[in-house]
Amino acid sequence: MSNKLFGRDDVEIIETKPLYQGFFKMNLYRFRHRLFVGGWSDVVSREVFERGHAVVVLPYDPVTDKVVLIEQLRFPALETCDNPWLLELVAGMIEEGETPEDVARRELIEEAGIEALSLQPINSYLASPGGSTERFYGYLATVDADKAHGLHGLDEEHEDIRVVVMDRQDAYNALQAGRIDNASTLIGLQWLQLNYQTLLVSKSE
Repeated sequence: MSNKLFGRDDVEIIETKPLYQGFFKMNLYRFRHRLFVGGWSDVVSREVFERGHAVVVLPYDPVTDKVVLIEQLRFPALETCDNPWLLELVAGMIEEGETPEDVARRELIEEAGIEALSLQPINSYLASPGGSTERFYGYLATVDADKAHGLHGLDEEHEDIRVVVMDRQDAYNALQAGRIDNASTLIGLQWLQLNYQTLLVSKSE
């Protein structure tokens, strides 16, 4: 078996065929790739969901040790959930000309009605690499949780979003109990549970 570490140059794209063009798109790719045992694979066909890339924001108040979540209907969750209104982190798609940080600040205002006091990248991950190119860019936003409340969202995007402020530990307990089960929120809250002690700020500061 070869010890070579493969890279982009070890995949040959033979054909790209558009299958659907709408708000999202889907392409059919025909490609071949190098094999661990040496040589090249046969030609492989894969349908790939080209969703674009997104930003997910973890709004956290290090003074009160609270997180700001949002609740909204996710229609595809009807397939496997009794309740398709999900507790989530703030998130949004990256539009042309935007940086991930631009999106993080915009979506905080649009979905939760709050501004970031500070913003820092915490992770980056592929959402479902077996079938989609989508990558998430994760940010921690330091916020004043006392200012987070009410209903938000853009009418033109049919958004109906409720802000939910929770103690960090209560949010993590909800994750552990399976009441929070969407990937970006699960990843964000797990990150926070590992790192919150380095973030906490004394109320007297």
